[in-house]
Amino acid sequence: MTELERVPPGVDPSVPSSARVYDYLLGGKDNLAIDRAVAEKLLAVAPDTRLVAKANRAFQVGAVRHVAELGVRQFIDLGTGIPTSPSIHETVREVNPACRVIYVDNDPVVRMHAQVLLADAPGIASIQADLRRPADILDDPHVTGLIDFEQPVCVLMVGVLHFVMDEEDPAGIVAAFRKRMAPGSYLIISHAMAESAPEAINQLQMATAGTAAQGRFRAHEDVLRLFDGFELVGPGLVPVHEWQVDPAEDHLPLLDSVPQLLIKGGVGRLIA
Repeated sequence: MTELERVPPGVDPSVPSSARVYDYLLGGKDNLAIDRAVAEKLLAVAPDTRLVAKANRAFQVGAVRHVAELGVRQFIDLGTGIPTSPSIHETVREVNPACRVIYVDNDPVVRMHAQVLLADAPGIASIQADLRRPADILDDPHVTGLIDFEQPVCVLMVGVLHFVMDEEDPAGIVAAFRKRMAPGSYLIISHAMAESAPEAINQLQMATAGTAAQGRFRAHEDVLRLFDGFELVGPGLVPVHEWQVDPAEDHLPLLDSVPQLLIKGGVGRLIA
C-alpha cells in the first residue's frame, strides 16, 4: 500500500499536520512526506530539535505522573497527538488504576489511531475536537460522562497553544477550562518560546505559513500569563529538559545547553 493509499478520508496530504510532524521527530511512522519535509527543514537549522521533542514528551510524562501522585484521578489531554508509549493513561494508571483520561485532538489521523487503541477501554475516551472551541469539548457527552468537574482535574495543553494565534485568544481558551475546574485542579503547559534561535523560528514559520501547523513563538511573560489563576509548582516555567519536581533527583537532562528551538513547560495548581 502506498503512502497516499494510507491517508484517511478528510486528510489533505499536501498540508502538514503538527501531530504528524511531532510523530516524525519522535521517531514514529505515522506521518506523510509533507510532514517529514517540514521537520527536515527545521532540523537543518536546529539539529537538536529531535532531542527537544523527546524532552517535551519526557516533561509531559513526568508532570502528569507528579499530578497523579498528588491524588488527581481525572485528566483531559488537549492536542493529544499520535499515540506514543508511555501514554497518559498508562502513566497515570501506574499510580492509580482508577484514573480516567479524555484524549482530544482535531486531527483525523489521531482519531483513527485512538479508535483502534482505545476500543472498549473503560475509563478512557477519545474525541475529535478543536481546543479553540472549548465549549464543544467541555459539553461533549464523552467528557461529561467521564469527568466530574466538581472534583480536581488535570488539563494538559502540552505543545499545543503555540499553534493558537493571538487573534484566537489562547488566554481565553485557558480561562474557559479554568472556570470549569475545581480548586486543587492542575494545568500543564509547554510552549515554543520567542527565545528560540531566529533561524529556527523563521524556518518553521515559512514551512507552515497558512496551515494548521503554523506556530506562534511567545515570550516568557506571555506564557506565564496563560497560568493566570494558577500557582506554579516545582521549578516554575523552565525549559522542558530542566523540569523536575525534586532537584535532588538523579536526572540527566537530554540537552546540556539551550537548544535552538526552545520549549518551556510548567505545571500550575488552581488557587482556591
